Amino acid sequence: METDAIELRDVSRRYGAGGGGVRALDGVSLAFPTGTFTAVMGPSGSGKSTLLHCAAGLDRPTSGSIRLGGTEPTELTALSERRLTLLRRARIGFVFQAFNLLPALTAEQNVALPLRLAGRRPRRAEVREALRRVGLADRARHRPPQLSGGQQQRVAIARALITRPEVLFGDEPTGALDTVTGRQVLSLLREMVDADRRTLVMVTHDPVAAGYADRVVFLVDGRVHGELTGGAPAGEIAARMASLEAHDARAVPC
Repeated sequence: METDAIELRDVSRRYGAGGGGVRALDGVSLAFPTGTFTAVMGPSGSGKSTLLHCAAGLDRPTSGSIRLGGTEPTELTALSERRLTLLRRARIGFVFQAFNLLPALTAEQNVALPLRLAGRRPRRAEVREALRRVGLADRARHRPPQLSGGQQQRVAIARALITRPEVLFGDEPTGALDTVTGRQVLSLLREMVDADRRTLVMVTHDPVAAGYADRVVFLVDGRVHGELTGGAPAGEIAARMASLEAHDARAVPC
């Protein structure tokens, strides 16, 4: 039976109060099935990053429910900050546009860091295996300044996967990379979804990047505005985005 790794029910997020407040998410209901790759797109200010941060437990919604599925179903909005931190460390992985590696640490030390923060003593074999899986077995002792941008992002992916998270969240993970390197990273992420049944939710502005996903969800003004499924071609995704951006522009008062 197919299960949902993450489920959002009627989630809203408002920043500020009164007339100056901003509603970043407005009653969003979405499910992300286990073992699937979902891309989230939308015009600037549509709520993409807020959706990702709420779903990942980095931000709390103003209202609604966010449920992490898997073997231990958990309602994120009911957790204290401490329990939420522990859950993120154990069950959720993150890959960002900025690689967020510690420059003074080697690649293997950066990868081992989440285990140390969780109070576990990393085994060198498992750290080296994580680096091998992203094609960096021979770069374990290199520090970030000695690595290319693509290699640094691969280290970041290995670091995100070392705890075997149930869900991996990516916020523009290829945004800082050149086209060729970005495609290599996307192919790696796609392979991990297919081979390991990882669940990946990725925010992106790039239709080509979104084309690697099983499903593309579109947001406009904090609301779900349709989706494409079945590995839609980049041209179709770009056309949908252009239509949404044109609609968004017309909606802005002069």
